[in-house]
Amino acid sequence: MTGPLRMTRRALLLAAALAATPGWGARAAGPDPYETLRGRWLGIALGTGYDPAAEPYASRLAQLGERAREFRATMLPGPASLWPGHPFDPPSGITFSYNRLWTMTQAYVQTGTGVTGDPGLLTDVLRGLDHLTATVYNPATTRYGNWWEWQIGSPRTLLDITAALYAHAGPDRVAAACAAVDHFIPDTMLTDYSGTSTGANRVDLCRSVALRGILGRSPQKIALARDALSPVFPYVTQGDGLYADGSFVQHTWVAYSGTYGQVLLDGLGRLFALLAGSQWDITDPGRQHILDSVEHAYAPLIHDGLVMDCVNGRAISRGLPRSDDQGVMRGDHYHGQALIAAIALLAGGASPQERERWYGRIKGWIERDTVSPILTSRQFGVGDLARLHAVAASPVPAAPEPLGHRLFPAMDRAVHRTPRFTAALAMASDRIAHYECGNGENPRGWHTGSGMLSWWPRGSGDQYTDWYWPTVDWYRLPGTTVSTRRLPDRAGGEWGAPRPAVRWVGGTTDGTYAAVGQHLKGLGSTLQARKSWFFLDDAVVCLGAGITCADGVPVETVVDNRNLGENGTQPLVRGRNWAHLEGHGGWILPHGGELRTLREDRTGAWADINTTSSPERRTRRWQTLWLDHGTDPADARYAYVLLPGATRAETAARAGDRHWLTVLANDTTAQAVAVPRPGVTACTFWGPGTVGELTVSAGASVLVVRRGRTASLRISEPPRTGTPLEVVWDHPVRAVTRAGDGVEVLETGRRLRVLVTPGMACATHECEVALG
Repeated sequence: MTGPLRMTRRALLLAAALAATPGWGARAAGPDPYETLRGRWLGIALGTGYDPAAEPYASRLAQLGERAREFRATMLPGPASLWPGHPFDPPSGITFSYNRLWTMTQAYVQTGTGVTGDPGLLTDVLRGLDHLTATVYNPATTRYGNWWEWQIGSPRTLLDITAALYAHAGPDRVAAACAAVDHFIPDTMLTDYSGTSTGANRVDLCRSVALRGILGRSPQKIALARDALSPVFPYVTQGDGLYADGSFVQHTWVAYSGTYGQVLLDGLGRLFALLAGSQWDITDPGRQHILDSVEHAYAPLIHDGLVMDCVNGRAISRGLPRSDDQGVMRGDHYHGQALIAAIALLAGGASPQERERWYGRIKGWIERDTVSPILTSRQFGVGDLARLHAVAASPVPAAPEPLGHRLFPAMDRAVHRTPRFTAALAMASDRIAHYECGNGENPRGWHTGSGMLSWWPRGSGDQYTDWYWPTVDWYRLPGTTVSTRRLPDRAGGEWGAPRPAVRWVGGTTDGTYAAVGQHLKGLGSTLQARKSWFFLDDAVVCLGAGITCADGVPVETVVDNRNLGENGTQPLVRGRNWAHLEGHGGWILPHGGELRTLREDRTGAWADINTTSSPERRTRRWQTLWLDHGTDPADARYAYVLLPGATRAETAARAGDRHWLTVLANDTTAQAVAVPRPGVTACTFWGPGTVGELTVSAGASVLVVRRGRTASLRISEPPRTGTPLEVVWDHPVRAVTRAGDGVEVLETGRRLRVLVTPGMACATHECEVALG
């Protein structure tokens, strides 16, 4: 230690109180609730019920010991650092140092690490803790730099270390840790639900305050943390949190189910388990919303073990962080597996019926993730591995991915699943940002909300995992329509600031098919366009109209841009109005047009798009297909069909079938298609208008599906004015068999006429009819 541990008066008083309570010296009669909770917390963090001599635990514990020895050997306390090259300014260096000490702590307390109970290792951990306390993480320090490091990153790990070494740390160190947390996370952070203390951040703050209460034997702090969770539970209608439609938003404007959503689920899973059955049990009935969200909000965004990057925000740029000594790739599978582990943890607080369903989903994801096997994932410690292996060993059968369509109107996202493929669509509006950058992360995500359409053929899960983001052309993201005007890094501002002034973004679905539209205004551009996607059993029909721009540069619609891997040789075959890429799928231009193609090798580093990531450079081969609308187009349009997973023969046959699809409209009034075989008519009405048999009095999304002598209508109002709108289907209707909420039947017989009171959430309204 570089000097005596400096203690504030508050810490000294707390240390004296702690020294006089059970936990040091003689035990009080009866169970000690604080010791019970501390032991439970360590069980959650470090794992229980596993054999440390069995795999994968034995090798994971041995690796933990090796890293602890390495960190111990290189630790060199200095005036402004604990490890050379990792200074305390910026404050990420503080969190980095606590994280390394936590690794050393785990190696000390866990069996099978090779340094279990090593007194020299313990001495060095305590020396490192004392150095951080004396030099930087104490009540005398005024916060600087990124608030997250002080209020979430550092206290979380400091308290884990203190909990694990409680008996060795002594009352002075426990008091110092508690005093530091009290200083950096004052009670006011948990009494006002605003600013940075919302959503997943609030859960993280509560996690630290609850554990501080346990270690400091403060029932008031534990109660404060428990009660401060309650604002997280209700559904929200704006800003941060969970929405009734399954959306999850953080930073007010960003779709964030994947990363911040994982933080929220993981933190709540830990706190639900920690406090269950204690005098601080979380009994707020709103907690059921969190349990419901597993299947309603999160599972639809997980595909074969990955979570879709359209809900990972700026985290898509992390890849290989320089601070990660293990070199674990932070890609879509990494984030997805972290979310799956959080669900396994949360299952401990679920009902038996919920737990059985969740276990089935988890087992299905485990079986299908062949890109990065979950049960040996290097990101997990033995605690998460033990929980995941317990699920895998359970008698519950593995569940397949549920098929169908899910709209998330509150975060401008859509997910489509068929037996052949899975797709995800990302859009932007005045509610949801084009993209998020900040803290040196994701400075070129400009067009990720401009209609980016990600898709995976059945059994393929590595398209966006394999060095996608550092090597992709950021002006040619699949599905987007963009001005090729060059943009500066962080264009539009940070933290979700770049949002287009548009309202018409959204769609409607019957759970199988969907019509989705986006009024696009380009970032840093004069570009405007109207884009629609019609999701079918084996295809996505993509229409664009009103494409207008005066930037003085070409405008492109990127039909697709596929990552072929390091040395991909998959052949691209062209036919009359169609193209096919082996192992991926096909594309059709039903009205013709010049489909441009390019195969190129692109090289990049994660450091190019994230200041904290690795400078290692790698090359990937890309196949790009696009439509060139020319320089400064006026009212340009496009039509193409995506056939994910289709063979070359299937693509050619579909291109030659002139009857399977009819484009009913494609202009700035409406975009619509009819597909006879499944009986689908799908329309995007940008305003009042008529297409075929359908007429609307205002902007709407309408889906009609005929099945024999019955039909269903699905209607939404993406402009979200809330104003009632009239929909007329000029088709004989004998009777309305069911009218959902907000649907008033005005007329049946030779035609159907309904009045829809849509609300403000772009909800889908239903009407089932018997045909005349």
